[in-house]
Amino acid sequence: MKYRLHNLFHPATIRGRMRILTITFTVLAAVILTAAMSLLVMYNSLYEGLLYNVTTASEFNQDFKENIDLKMYYYVIESQYSEGLPIDEVVAAQDLARALLDTTTQKDSRRAITSVLDLCENLEEKIYQIEDTKSYDERQLQLENNIYVLTALIEEFMYTYLYCEAVQLNVLQNQIARQIFTEFLFITALTGALIFLFTQRTVRLSRSITKPILDLCARVEDIGSGKLSVRKPIQSSEYEIRTLSEGFEQMVGRLNRQIQENNQKQDSLRRTELALIQAQINPHFLYNTMDTIIWLIEAEKTQEAVEMVSNLSSFFRHSLSRGQDVITLREEKCHVCSYLQIQQVRYKDIMQYTVNIAPEIEDAVLPKLTLQPLVENALYHGIKLKRGMGHIYVTGRAQGQDILLQVTDDGVGMPPEQIEQLVQSMEGTKRIGFGLSTVHERIRLFFGPPYGLSLSSQAGVGTTISIIIPRRVGEEEKI
Repeated sequence: MKYRLHNLFHPATIRGRMRILTITFTVLAAVILTAAMSLLVMYNSLYEGLLYNVTTASEFNQDFKENIDLKMYYYVIESQYSEGLPIDEVVAAQDLARALLDTTTQKDSRRAITSVLDLCENLEEKIYQIEDTKSYDERQLQLENNIYVLTALIEEFMYTYLYCEAVQLNVLQNQIARQIFTEFLFITALTGALIFLFTQRTVRLSRSITKPILDLCARVEDIGSGKLSVRKPIQSSEYEIRTLSEGFEQMVGRLNRQIQENNQKQDSLRRTELALIQAQINPHFLYNTMDTIIWLIEAEKTQEAVEMVSNLSSFFRHSLSRGQDVITLREEKCHVCSYLQIQQVRYKDIMQYTVNIAPEIEDAVLPKLTLQPLVENALYHGIKLKRGMGHIYVTGRAQGQDILLQVTDDGVGMPPEQIEQLVQSMEGTKRIGFGLSTVHERIRLFFGPPYGLSLSSQAGVGTTISIIIPRRVGEEEKI
């Protein structure tokens, strides 16, 4: 929401520039249309006013003279058709003349309608004069010399008014036509200019967007092809594209660091794995085992010798594990059993063992050579240093979503200070117990914290090493 409010009209954003561009051209177009419509309304009003004046004057002049003359003639001769003096018609003519004068702007037309108004007033006086005259002959004389002359003049000046207004109407009509044509050309030119500017701005905006986007696409292709070196972000006037490019480069930087960390972890993992394998191919262990086999053969214990050779073969086969980094708990169990069976032949007087791993977790995976180094430590640093028979217990069970593996011996145990040194060596760089530290590091590399080793021991009682790993099945390839 903050981004949208901030960038709604910001000129550095695509949305802001588009909105500003659209609003600018919309306002300009609205101003042009408003001005054109205002002129058209003004001319239309003038035209309608002139047309109304012409129409009204024409209707007035159509029968004014004949009507006044006829009514005055009937009045003078005292005809039975007489309706009295036509004062109302003259007053109506005066009102019409005043109304036309208010709406007339052309000079000649105003002079003509003013004359009509003056003549109507004079006509009204002459009508009243006839009313006051008693002599028939004098009335006839006034009718011919005054009334007929004034109505003729009124008719003539009204015709003059009609002519002037018609001329003005024609002029205005031509002026409107020219003005409309001029406005049409002006609006067409201005619209063309606006379209040109709008197109130019749109093309410029399009280029400012498409070119950086093409650069971003090329950058994404480089990243997809493995070119993960961090580069300078793409320079663009658009805020969104700059943000996107900076985000890409930050992502590449994080990806680079993650790859380097993974490579370092893999290198460390390979080194520790190689060290463990080399530790398993221990010359002393191999010599002693071969000596034991020779002794069994010389003692004509052929079956025991065959079993020992089979166990030795199984031991080394599981140590190599076909080059895989992780194996199932079932395979790790077989590896430990092979080692314990070999060692029990040599140390049958001092060592017994029990392997008890729950069947339901045997399909779980873990780094190879996890249990055997711990069993070896239990034998050489716990059982062998104890007088009398000792016992090694290897157990495994589910613990929620994790698996708990334990190697326990009832050997000599360790004092608290030695335990503290071993714990510090597992978490630091200084190695004291090679097997413990290496196994702990490999589990952390594979699964991450909080997985790994923990130990508890009591002098004269024994030692327990616990391993916590996640319960994952069939994920050798993924890990």
